Amino acid sequence: MDVLTLGRLQFAWTIAFHYIFPPLTIGLGLILVVMEGMYLKTRTPVYHAMTRFWVRVFGLIFAIGVASGIVMEFQFGTNWAAYSRYVGDVFGSALAAEGIFAFFLESGFLAILLFGWDRVSPKMHFFSTVMVSLGSIFSALWIIVANSWQQTPAGFHIVQTAAGARAEVTNFWQVVFNPSTVDRLSHVLVAAFQTGAFLVISVSAFYLLKKRHTDFAKASMKIALVIALIASLLQLVTGDTSARLVARYQPAKLAAYEGIFPAAQPRAPLSLFGWVDESGQKVDFSVALPGMLSWLVYGDASKPVTGLDAFKPEDRPPVNIVFQTYHAMVGIGMALILISVLGVFFWWRRSLFEKGWFLKILVVAVVLPELANQLGWASAEVGRQPWIVYGLLRTKDALSPVVTAGETLTSLILFTLLYILLFALFIYLLDHKIKEGPVDADVIGEGHRA
Repeated sequence: MDVLTLGRLQFAWTIAFHYIFPPLTIGLGLILVVMEGMYLKTRTPVYHAMTRFWVRVFGLIFAIGVASGIVMEFQFGTNWAAYSRYVGDVFGSALAAEGIFAFFLESGFLAILLFGWDRVSPKMHFFSTVMVSLGSIFSALWIIVANSWQQTPAGFHIVQTAAGARAEVTNFWQVVFNPSTVDRLSHVLVAAFQTGAFLVISVSAFYLLKKRHTDFAKASMKIALVIALIASLLQLVTGDTSARLVARYQPAKLAAYEGIFPAAQPRAPLSLFGWVDESGQKVDFSVALPGMLSWLVYGDASKPVTGLDAFKPEDRPPVNIVFQTYHAMVGIGMALILISVLGVFFWWRRSLFEKGWFLKILVVAVVLPELANQLGWASAEVGRQPWIVYGLLRTKDALSPVVTAGETLTSLILFTLLYILLFALFIYLLDHKIKEGPVDADVIGEGHRA
């Protein structure tokens, strides 16, 4: 393979692995705030046990997330030096803000969250929990700002230098609030809340099936189910606004999402599934709703949607990959809504904790939000191709000129081996914490001053 393909594979692999963990910390952070808030309000020991148990899980996920994230940033200077030179002024400011305003906030209060139970007052500990949760959200904000600027650049101008063209910030707040930031941030955060909620649901269902820590599991599941249902339904709203934004600013990506080829497709259909034949410019085995895409995008089923034929072949993304990842993400999103609604319905009917078949589904459902996260990022990033900064810098022009295919392949293999070991360690430690469960001191609230 050539150095471009290998470089893209390496970055895709490292970011895909890293992105397993941030949604979990963001989602768990919110749940910890709710759990500890309930403890302060009611002084019920089970809420104290829930908070202490999930704080330990949060600490593990945070540590692995930090370790896996460092590699990505080094790649900007090794594999993608031309990109770093072009966008360093813009991208660097967002990454610096993430480190100063988010990472230090989160990691600073994390020490109190993990080790301050018997050293600070309950209110101070709760404040630390809130700060850690906010820190994780702020971290997502600045990463989304940097990535959204690549999708919809704003607040900059191009300066010609001896080393080549580079983007310089002219308005920092236009960079921050570029056209896609708010919609993409809301979509990512809601997905993270889903991810954290389904982790709690999965572990709680496991305990119920094993008939262990049942009071703990029932209380945990109730909190997580409410968050999962709200987040799952909100994904419909944030997904719709994000798709409308893509239609406005990246029409080639939207056309790839739905396999639309005519330059102006009236009554554009919304495909439920299919397989894109790019050479024949059609979607095989398709089940589609006529006019639905036009209606969702414009509120008018007869209005034409811009198709791929409106763009030069070299300006189109790889259609079938984008089509399949996007539809798989949407399909998983609908499944998560169904699972959440059924869970709340069974809870309302007071039969949730007796339905063994449904509890088994909940145990394995933890993988669905993670899959949806990965598929969503894949469809968004592959759909932006061939641009690394949309309309300004092509991916092939962003490579480091001195890095060879052999060097990239070697580092890719080494990173793969490292991440396999890191993931095995994570699964082992997580399994150990889950099997151990809440300890007796947690349940009765020992070691935490009133």
